[in-house]
Parts: sequence; C-alpha cells; structure tokens
Amino acid sequence: MKQIALVGNPNTGKTTLFNQLTGSYEYVGNWSGVTVEKKVGKLKNNQADIIDLPGVHSLNPISMDEKVVTNFLLEDSYSSILHIVDASQLERSMHLTVQLLELGVPMTIALNRVDMAKRRGIALDCGHLSANLGSRVYPIVAKKNKGCDVLEEGLTKDAKQSNKPLFLNYGAVLESGIEKMVQFLQEKNHASPSLRWLAIQYLDGNQAVQEYLDDDVSATFLKQIYRETEGRVYEQYQHRDISDVIASSRRAYIQDILDQSLTKGETGEQNLTEKVDRIVTNKYLGIPLFLFLLYLIFMVTFNWLGFPLSDLLDALLSGPLTVGIAGILEFLGASNFIHRLILDGILPGVGGVLVFVPQIMILFFFISLLEDSGYMARVTLLMDRTMEKVGLNGKAFIPMIIGFGCNVPGVMAARTIEQPKERLLTILLTPLMSCSARLPIYAIFAGTFFASHQALVVLSLYVLGVVVALILARVFSSTILKNEQSVFLIELPAYSIPYLPSLLRSTWDKGKGFIKKAGTFIFGGAVFIWLLSVTGPGAWNVDMEHSFLAMIGGLIAPLFIPLGFGTWQAGAALITGFLAKESVVSTMYIVYHTSELGNLKGAVAEAFTPLSAYSFLVFILLYIPCLATVATIRKETDSRKWTFFSVLYALLVAYLVAVVIYQGGRLLGFA
Repeated sequence: MKQIALVGNPNTGKTTLFNQLTGSYEYVGNWSGVTVEKKVGKLKNNQADIIDLPGVHSLNPISMDEKVVTNFLLEDSYSSILHIVDASQLERSMHLTVQLLELGVPMTIALNRVDMAKRRGIALDCGHLSANLGSRVYPIVAKKNKGCDVLEEGLTKDAKQSNKPLFLNYGAVLESGIEKMVQFLQEKNHASPSLRWLAIQYLDGNQAVQEYLDDDVSATFLKQIYRETEGRVYEQYQHRDISDVIASSRRAYIQDILDQSLTKGETGEQNLTEKVDRIVTNKYLGIPLFLFLLYLIFMVTFNWLGFPLSDLLDALLSGPLTVGIAGILEFLGASNFIHRLILDGILPGVGGVLVFVPQIMILFFFISLLEDSGYMARVTLLMDRTMEKVGLNGKAFIPMIIGFGCNVPGVMAARTIEQPKERLLTILLTPLMSCSARLPIYAIFAGTFFASHQALVVLSLYVLGVVVALILARVFSSTILKNEQSVFLIELPAYSIPYLPSLLRSTWDKGKGFIKKAGTFIFGGAVFIWLLSVTGPGAWNVDMEHSFLAMIGGLIAPLFIPLGFGTWQAGAALITGFLAKESVVSTMYIVYHTSELGNLKGAVAEAFTPLSAYSFLVFILLYIPCLATVATIRKETDSRKWTFFSVLYALLVAYLVAVVIYQGGRLLGFA
C-alpha cells in the first residue's frame, strides 16, 4: 500500500483535507496547534494510506511537533508527498514548498482556499504554477469538499511520477560548502532521496538533520565544513549568517514564480478584517469582549436553552425509559440483585450524566463556532502580554483553550511550544482549565443554588481556573522552572463564515466522546459505586450509611469540614471524580437514592449551602486531574516526578483556594 505524507503550514486546512480524503474525522480548528502527532487514514478509493503530519512553517524544526515531520521525512517509508498550500497566503506557504521540492520526492500540491483567494482579488494560473514548480497543482476548497474528488483521483497517478529535486543556486560560497558535504555523503554511501537537500538543511542549522547525520556518518568532518562555510559567508555577505542567505535566495525564487503565476486586484476584505481586528484585538476592549462572549454562551447553555432540553431528556430517562426497563426486567423474571443493579445503579449513574448532553453539545457548538471563525487565534494574541508577565507566551494559551473541551488534548497540544521549560509548565497548568466533564457538576449546583445567575457562576469558574493558572505560572517560572527568553509568533487566520456541515460535525465529534465515556467508563464506575453502596463488612444489602462507600467517604470527610462539605457523600464523590469528573454526578445520584434530576437537586440543597456549594465547585475545578489526564502528563513529560507533582500541587491548591473562599465567605456573612 502506497504511503502519502500530507504536509503543510499550520492552519492551511490540512486536517480538513485529510478528513475529506479518508472519510474519517479528526479535530479541526481555524488556528495552529490542532495536529500534534501523525495520524494515518486510508483514501476512500483504497489506493493509498495518507498520513496527516503536524503543521510546520519549515522543515527546520523548533518544537516537538515540528520535529515529528522532519524525522518522518528522514526516517520513515513513504512514496510521495501531498503538500497543501493556502492560495490566499501563497507567498508565505511557498517557503515550505521550496524545501519539499529540494527533497526530490514525488509531490502533489493541493491549492486550498481558492475561493478565499478570489474574494481577496487574487487570480492564480494553476497551469503556469504547476509547470514552474514541476508538480501537479489541484485547486480545492477543502472545507466545502470542492475539488477533493479530482485530487483523490490524481494522487495515485501523480505518486507514480518521479520528481527531480529542485536546484536553487545559493551563491558560490554556499554552493562550495554544499558540494563538499554532498561528496562526503556519497563516499559514505548515504541513502537519501537528495544528498543535496541534506547538505542544505545541515548548513541551514536543522538540528534534526544534524543529529541524523551525526548518528550515521562522521560528525567531525561535517562540522568542519559548516564552520568553514559559515566564516566565508560571514565575510562575503557583510556579516550575514548562512540561514539568512538561504532565506534570501528562496524569497527571490518564490517572488519570481509568483510574478509569473499570480495577479492581485483590489478588494475590501482585508480592510474589513483590519477593522474587526481593531476591536477584537484592542488591548482594552479585547479581553472584556471575550468574557462577554463567554457569558452569552453560558447564558444559552444554561439559562435559555440548555436546561429546558436537559429537563425534557431527564423526564424521558427517569420516566418512560425507567418504567419500560422495569417492565422488561419483571417480564424476564430478573433477580432482585439485577433489578436493583440496573434501576438503582446503572440507570441513575449513566442516565444522570446523559441528561446533560444537550448542554454539552450547545457549549461545543459555540466553541467550534469561535474556532472556525478565526476568533480563537485572536484570543491567544490578546493573552500574550499577560502570559509574558507570568513567564509564558501567548502560544501556551492554545493548549489551555483546548483544555476547555478536554484536558487530554490540551496537554498534548503543549508539544507546539518550542522552549522545553515553557512546554513543561504549560503541561502542568493546563489541567486547571475547566473541561467539559466538569460541566454536569456545575449545572447541578449552579441550577440548585444560583438559578438566576447560572451563567455568571459558571463563567466565574472558568475565569478562576485561568487566573489560578497564571498565578502559579508566575510562581513556578520564577522558582522551580525558570524559563529562558522566548519569542511568540502566531499567524492570524482570515475571518471566515463557518461552514455549517463542518461546524455540526465538529460539534458532534467533540460531544460524542462525552457520550462514549458515559456508555463505557461511567457505566463501569456506576456499577462499582453501587456495589460499594450496598455492601459492608461481612454483609450484603446493607443500609448505605453502613456500606463500604460510606466508610471510604467517611475516612476523608473530616478533611473537608474547613471547606464546608465534610460529609461522606461528598468525600465519596470526590474520590470517584479522580477516575472521571463525570463520575461525581453518577456517585451523587447513587448516594442520594434518586434517579431524577429534580430530586437530586433537592438532596443537594439539603446537604450544602450556597457558600459551601461554591466552595465544592471550586475544589472540583482545581483538584487532581482525572486518570486519563494524569496518564497523558506521564506520557508527555516522561517523568514520574512531574506526574506526581501535577497531582500533588493541584490537590494542595484546590484545598487552599476552597478554604479561603469558604472561610472568607463566612467572615463576610455569606454562610
């Protein structure tokens, strides 16, 4: 089976094209950092496998995810490259194109967003561009699946062609160094599509290529050539370095190609983007506007639409569905144990989580809307100044925003951060972001105690998570993780009207994970929790107050008295929350003997006060990451020490903040 590597700049529609060609669905966002590891899918015509690689600006990697691409091109087996470029930003995209052409691997070019280019007054001659580059060029609009079928048909045919490596003259001094390296690699019988490409990348300071060659051939001679060439370039080009000379030659080549293949007309679209950006990226208005948008989203999610839909679903699950299942069990002659397990354990535990699916879907719809429109990239830019003051840069806010959906991909997205200590710091802080799994807990408590201000209460929790993360970033970056200076570069994508089918598919993809977890992880957890609630020391079918669950929750309950919720029920729910945050809701349905949302709210109203309820929500927000997130932290840091630290510090911070809120509230008379 042929292997086609999909390569392109961040935010060029690469993952969208992968989804269209394979019929699968990977996470898509109109900002960089979406793909952080390679993904493999099969073309719909079953003629080849396509490998979606992380977005890169250059084959000279500066971050972990970019290194994935260079190492793949160096070491993995593939037959051709599918290179996607943004037609509306062709000059920027072609710097990567030149490096890929120099590699000499058969390459097909997908010219994406030709509709956007046309709106910007850009006219492209694809035939001329194809002839100049020596690769087939296919105009497409990946988001709307336009031209993708033609591209798919051509991929297999183009893969059979052989590309001659692009020869770009870099001047006598550099060419001399390149030739010396090529001769040396030939003497070593080094296998590569283009030895010249290896030499150019080595001289350009590509660390991945340098490590690759140092492992395989004598490093001493190559380093000697590099130093000699560097010195001669410095003298010849008035103190310019090798990378600058290489970049200048590529820019001249790109400009020559574009002069022959592209014409630009006047358009008002850029002016409109600039006018919008003056408002949404304004240093005074930008953040308040973002918070206002979040407030409106939470109003729709909780007050205006979400809870009415949840109430309807709750009525269905706790009414006709429960009665129907009870009738089926009665008809089948199920034992009392099975009867109680399903009706008292599984249905309340799983159904209690599923009733919040409408709110989860509504929230994910709006998050997808903000991502696809290009607005989220602006939020990252807005946060750069604040992040810089605490020892990070704006790019660290990308994993945090992704963490609003789920902390696991948020932690993984930290691979896009170049500086190792900043990357580690971002990994440690991302679990403080309020993920969707916490939303059902917020919904129950906010709906019970703060019915008229639900959106404001939930917004305060999201903001609190970010504020605590920023404070800790400042503390950690000035103590245990002192950072080096870093530069923040981000491309602001053009604003675009989200394509409704893609928007709905993105919403479903985010939300189906929540449903899947309810049918698997939460299902198993509900069974286990119920068994603990009906068994005790040497006895079965005990009163819940004397069950193993009550004993376990009671062991830690005294620790939470200063926080305002020192009951065994709260303690038991918090323990199960380590497995998955949704399990807190499942546990509460079981320990409070109810299968209806309204009854659970009544039980919670008796067990908590408004102040202790808010303290409980804050603790849920900040305390230890879920099991899946902890496992991801362990994988990404490759360190037991930092994994343990991520659990311990979060627990301590959650406890301290909740104590301050509860005890401070009591002093202010809110108890």
